[in-house]
Amino acid sequence: MSDLHRAFDNLATDLRAAANPLKAPQMEAYMKGHFVFLGLTSPERKALQKPLMRVARHAEADEVLDVADRCWAEDAREFQYVGSELLRARAKTFDAVDLVRLHGLIVNKPWWDTIDTLAAHPVGTLVRQFGQLGTTMDSWIDDPNMWVARTAILHQLRYKNQVNQDRLFGYVTKRASDTEFFIRKALGWALRSYARDQPDAVFSFVKEHKDQLSGLTRREALKHFA
Repeated sequence: MSDLHRAFDNLATDLRAAANPLKAPQMEAYMKGHFVFLGLTSPERKALQKPLMRVARHAEADEVLDVADRCWAEDAREFQYVGSELLRARAKTFDAVDLVRLHGLIVNKPWWDTIDTLAAHPVGTLVRQFGQLGTTMDSWIDDPNMWVARTAILHQLRYKNQVNQDRLFGYVTKRASDTEFFIRKALGWALRSYARDQPDAVFSFVKEHKDQLSGLTRREALKHFA
């Protein structure tokens, strides 16, 4: 057994031992009952996962992805948070072919709490490093799975002035009529993030497409203009 897998086994034991059944119900309610929780706060979990993160610094990308798979195989949501942060920390080590494995995690137990980390960090980092993966995002934006589409919308969230404006605006236009809250919110968030570097471009885009964009998308996009 590798050091990283051993560290994960130790973490799993520690997380279960630290479970707080009194806090778990309110966490589960906040996530609309989609997941079970151990009842650990974020600071508590992060303190326990530090040994795993230290070992991960020296682990190969495939091994990191294998441990992420183990995180997603666990029932308690805290494990998926560990996996998301592990992938975020090691995002620069992945290769283009690893996007397939990330896609598998995106469609497994998806909700905004993990999707947003996966989109902005490992997926976004991969697409920035391997430009050819932009075409994959161009297919994901049309995916009937809203979480895959949300990932495509948010993958440029940390690009700042390196955002591909045509791609961003094209995605917003393509999904503007979507009635799903999580898509509308993501569209506005992506535009708002880009507005920090290109406010005039975003303001003009929203003004031009105001009749196509939902009120939620417009409000999110223009928050910095208020």
